[in-house]
Amino acid sequence: MEKKKIITRRKAIITGLTSLGGLLLASCSRPLPPTYKNILRMGDNLTYVAHRALLPGQALAKEYNYSDISSFPATGTTNPGDSSKDTFNETYERLQKNNFADWSLPIEGSVSRPGSYSLADLQKFPARTHITRHTCEEGWTAIAQWTGVPLSSILQSVGILPSARFINFYSYDGWIDSIDLLDAFHPQTILAYGMNNRDLLVQHGAPVRLRVETQIGYKSMKYLNKITVTNEFVDPGDTGWAWYVGI
Repeated sequence: MEKKKIITRRKAIITGLTSLGGLLLASCSRPLPPTYKNILRMGDNLTYVAHRALLPGQALAKEYNYSDISSFPATGTTNPGDSSKDTFNETYERLQKNNFADWSLPIEGSVSRPGSYSLADLQKFPARTHITRHTCEEGWTAIAQWTGVPLSSILQSVGILPSARFINFYSYDGWIDSIDLLDAFHPQTILAYGMNNRDLLVQHGAPVRLRVETQIGYKSMKYLNKITVTNEFVDPGDTGWAWYVGI
């Protein structure tokens, strides 16, 4: 049987840059986001073109000192375990009542070793901790310390295939979103299970949330339920938000 090839961190970065090279040739030397044909999301173009053309793929977001940590509102958050809300999810309610002891995160799609990771499984990987600024789309900012496992470590563990182009995230409160491989393998992109030296609270996305430090806050999805790796862009639909919002 032919052995499946998988993507390492280096290959993922090269793959991302190669994909951008194709976009450059196809679009008069300007990289375009996968949403460029959607007239309602043409605003993606400016930020995607600027960031992908001018900034190194692994440029770090600014990190701060512990003394810089500020209060951090949970504006707009709706607990998926709250049965009085439209976002109620019965499974999340059950997991929350058991302090997420039975929670696990399936990772599937274009991978050679699909699997499901419990919180304990994620915590066995070498952790990354950084203090960064969260920039909310509503205009406020806050600084917090985040601890978690680099998404790149998990993707290498499941062995993403060379055909992979996007990492899709699904949440318990009904959101779907995705990032490309350059952001997925960015050293500051983590699956966070800790905030300010304590377990992640429900209002901040417990038990595990995504942190994409190089994009606007809403890309850092809370209440992670599932991750799929695909070779085609899955548009979450008309959410009212841009797909790429680099900062």
